[in-house]
Amino acid sequence: MGKLDGKVALVTGASQGIGKAIAMALAAEGAKLVITARRIEALERVADELRPPTPTLPRKGGGGTSQVLPVAADVTDERQVETLFARTMETFGRLDLLVNNAGAFDGGPIEDLSAATWDKVLAVNLRAPFLCTRAAFRIMKPQRSGRIINIGSISAQRPRLNSAPYTASKFGLWGLTQSTALEGRAFGITCGCLHPGNVAVERRNSDKPEDAEPMMTPAEIAEVAVLMAALPPHVEMLEAIVLPREQLYVGRG
Repeated sequence: MGKLDGKVALVTGASQGIGKAIAMALAAEGAKLVITARRIEALERVADELRPPTPTLPRKGGGGTSQVLPVAADVTDERQVETLFARTMETFGRLDLLVNNAGAFDGGPIEDLSAATWDKVLAVNLRAPFLCTRAAFRIMKPQRSGRIINIGSISAQRPRLNSAPYTASKFGLWGLTQSTALEGRAFGITCGCLHPGNVAVERRNSDKPEDAEPMMTPAEIAEVAVLMAALPPHVEMLEAIVLPREQLYVGRG
């Protein structure tokens, strides 16, 4: 028996990195999955990994569910988000867990930042979680149950130089998390924010000093996401900060 048997989870930004790792970990615990990102080809590859070789022989350690729905969507687009959640309900009839993972990183000195860069990062990191949370609430409130996990960053508390759009968006996501938790309280809906430190995702480049710092794997972050997802419904982990032991955090800034 998996910790999430019978639960329906939707993971954004699930085609790679942390999102893919979370999807794999949730599936390994028995969750039915909706995975979304902008490229359907990449989603289909992840879906293939999530489906077991045969219906009666679940795969251990990576996936294990044949019930996975890949849906290509730009989660900054209101109509595409509405379609995504409508397809979720058409397929599974409920939604128990939303993981707002899709993210964008860009930056530079403030005086050199374009408004387009600012808008792009804020759209992916803050507008998209709002749109998805709103859609999830419209499902979860009538159910009187549900859980939302937002993937934040330690940058929400300890900014790096030249990362104003990313830092501001993650500060905002932490605020959205608290508002969501407050508004969901009376309806059995919990919301928490998982703040990772350095994670060795695909965009990392060892030529950059910050990318040569100590790293965690996406699977290690996914373990914490599963812990948050599998808590009893009356228990909420409002905030979790997870980082490599040797990464500078306390005293950073």
